[in-house]
Amino acid sequence: MSQKVEKPVLSGQRIKTRKRDEKERYDPVGFRDAIISGLDKCSNDFESISRFLDGAGNKLDYRRYGECLFDILIAGGILVPGGTLSQEGEGPCKTDACIFSTPSEINMEVMKNWEQVFIKLMRRYKYLEKIFQDEIKKILVFVKYFSEEERKKLSVMVSLWISNGSIPFNAITVLNSSYLVKDNLALDFLIEVFKCWRQERGVNSLYSAIKKSNIESLLMSFVPDTKQAQTYFRTAFKENGLEEILKLYYDQSQQVAKKELQTLLQDSLTEGKAHKEIVNELKEMAAKEEIQPHETICIIWTTVMAIPEWSKKEELVTDQAVRHLRQYVALFTAFAQTERAQLSLLLKVQEYCYSNMTFMRAFLKIVMLFYKTDVLPEQVIIKWYKQDYSVKGKMMFVDQMRQFVEWLQNAEEESDSDGSSD
Repeated sequence: MSQKVEKPVLSGQRIKTRKRDEKERYDPVGFRDAIISGLDKCSNDFESISRFLDGAGNKLDYRRYGECLFDILIAGGILVPGGTLSQEGEGPCKTDACIFSTPSEINMEVMKNWEQVFIKLMRRYKYLEKIFQDEIKKILVFVKYFSEEERKKLSVMVSLWISNGSIPFNAITVLNSSYLVKDNLALDFLIEVFKCWRQERGVNSLYSAIKKSNIESLLMSFVPDTKQAQTYFRTAFKENGLEEILKLYYDQSQQVAKKELQTLLQDSLTEGKAHKEIVNELKEMAAKEEIQPHETICIIWTTVMAIPEWSKKEELVTDQAVRHLRQYVALFTAFAQTERAQLSLLLKVQEYCYSNMTFMRAFLKIVMLFYKTDVLPEQVIIKWYKQDYSVKGKMMFVDQMRQFVEWLQNAEEESDSDGSSD
């Protein structure tokens, strides 16, 4: 019977770890010291800085220490919570070859040279682009702890980085943190970014970029929520020559407010509220959001006309429209108190009838309904007929209205004649 012999074991045997399996110790201080040493030798020569950073990436692990690298290039050292520089290590913890050490008086040529340093670096090491975008958001959170001079320099660079596509415009939304907003730091920084952009690339470029990124809808979130918020907001933009951006914000906020007004009206009609109550609600909201009567009456028209399932037959839809609109005369009357509102409604009716082919022949009957119910006065109808019509379907609608307008004019002349004979 065979007996299994145990294999001999060497006591004290060591298994050697392959070099590629060794995990390198995370050493940001060592990385910082190497970068600072190289930058200090460049003597603020931008070509030398770019060459050094290009070559250093082959020896130093940019992928691992990318955040530290950008901290050094911007602030001169590694930023720690609280926005201060890390003092760890025995070597120099800060270099003057950084954005924060540029001249106190902003020199755009110098700032653009720094812009090129970053562009060349990320062009050479593409993986740094995402690291840079994330790091900028972290640095922006620290703006409270930077000096006013450093904030100004950073705002200039952020403007350049956004405009050249290095970071997205929405990166600045991290500024609307409560502790930055309450001290007006968020709005002040944002305005500095806008001012630099306008100066370097023009207000049209800034306008387009803001609109494209939809930042205008967030502008008020950078302002402390106080009773004076709107006044402070307007004043800050006007004093810094940013009226166009202010207008963009108000145009956008008006669009949002109009949608909310339309939703309010839809819900109220669905719930079957009394028209008097609906009118009061609409007036209150319109006054609060500064929506004018001529805009409100058009919203009423759009909402009311969206309710029924309209007949597909042209000969039936006219009577259907008149019956339907008669129910809502009180709503139209409440906001048809100015000539501008009356004319806006008339043009809205024309536009609707032109855009919906089955309504082409309904225009006259709808206008007559509004005339008979005192929504549209004769002088506005005559003014529309003579000069203020829309070009959309002009000939057809003017021709439809001819006999009615002639009747209005004759009735007006007879009235004037009777008055003068008295």
